[in-house]
Amino acid sequence: MDTKQNCKFKIISLTLHRNISTLIYKMAKTGYRFNPETLSYDKIQNTFKKKLSDLAVKFFQSLSLALVIFLIVSAFIDSPKEKALKREKEEILAQYHLLNNQVEKLDDVLSQLENRDDNIYRVIFESNPIDASIRRGGSGGVDKYNALKGMDNAELIINTSKKLDELSKAVFIQSKSYDEVENLVKHKIDMLASIPAILPVSLTDKKTRISSSFGIRIHPILKIRKHHAGMDFSGAIDTPIYATGDGEITYVKNEPSGYGKHLLINHDFNYETIYAHLNKYNVKAGQKVKRGDIIGYMGNTGMSSGPHVHYEVRKNGIAVNPINYYFNDLTPTEYDNLVLEANNDGQTMD
Repeated sequence: MDTKQNCKFKIISLTLHRNISTLIYKMAKTGYRFNPETLSYDKIQNTFKKKLSDLAVKFFQSLSLALVIFLIVSAFIDSPKEKALKREKEEILAQYHLLNNQVEKLDDVLSQLENRDDNIYRVIFESNPIDASIRRGGSGGVDKYNALKGMDNAELIINTSKKLDELSKAVFIQSKSYDEVENLVKHKIDMLASIPAILPVSLTDKKTRISSSFGIRIHPILKIRKHHAGMDFSGAIDTPIYATGDGEITYVKNEPSGYGKHLLINHDFNYETIYAHLNKYNVKAGQKVKRGDIIGYMGNTGMSSGPHVHYEVRKNGIAVNPINYYFNDLTPTEYDNLVLEANNDGQTMD
C-alpha cells in the first residue's frame, strides 16, 4: 500500500472513531439500554417520577457530602465564636492563676500577723495564743466543692476556692483577736496605772529616809525578832504621804494598839496597799485616788517609836516586799542606792 492509500485509510479511521465517540456520548447523555433480542440500543424513556427520584437521590447525596465536609472542617477549624470563647477561657484561667498567687501572698502576710499576734502581743499582755486548729480550721461541708469537680482545671479552681474560704475565716478570727488585744491593751494600761509603782514619800527631803525594810526585824516595842510586813519611812510630822497607784480607799481606821491611824487602798488587779501611823487623813472611804495624790500625813500614832509611815504592798492578800515595786519614779542608780539603804537588819519603828 502506497503512501497515498495510507493517508486515506488514516483519515477514514479517524473519522469513524470520532463518529463512534460522538454516538456513545449522545447515547450516554440521552440514556440507552442494550436490547439483546434485537442486538440494538433502545432509548430509555425517563418518566417524571423517575426524574424526581433521581433528583432526590442526588440531592441527599450532595447533602450528605456537604454534611461530611462540614463535620470535618468543624473538627479541625474553629469558628470565630469558638475562637473567641477559647480566648476568653484562656484569659479566665490566667486570671485564676494570678488570683491563686495573690491568695498565697496574702496567706503569707496573714501568717506573719498571726505569728506576731501569738508570740508578741499576747505574750506582752499575758494572754494565751489562739490554737492553730481554730485559726486555720476547715470551712463548709464535705460536699461544698462537689459542684466544681466537673469543671476544666477543677483542681486549681477548688484549691483557690478552699484557700479563699480559709483566708476569710482566718481574717475574721484575726480581727476578733485584735479586738481582744485592744481590750487587753486598755486593761494593761489600767493595770499599769493601778500597780503600786512609786515611793509613798518623797526622798528629796533630807529629813525623810528609809528606817526599816521588809523581812525579819527586831520589834521596837516588843524587842523580839518578828516579821516586818512592809517598809518604814521616817521623817517629820505631817510629811505628805502619796498614793502609789490608782485605786479606791477601802477604809480609814484608827488602831491605838496597832497601826494607829491608817488606811487601805484597793488598786484592783489583786493589789492593795496600807499606809499606817498617820497623823491625819486627806481622804475618806470610797474615794477614788490617782497615783501621786496626797492621801495623808506622816505621824506617830499607834504602836510606834517615832514619826514614820509604815507602808505595805499586798498581792492576792499576801504582803510582798515593796522594794520590788519602785520602778516608776527612780533611775536605776537611785534604785540601787535605795536597795543598799534598805538592806539592813536593824530595829523597826513599829
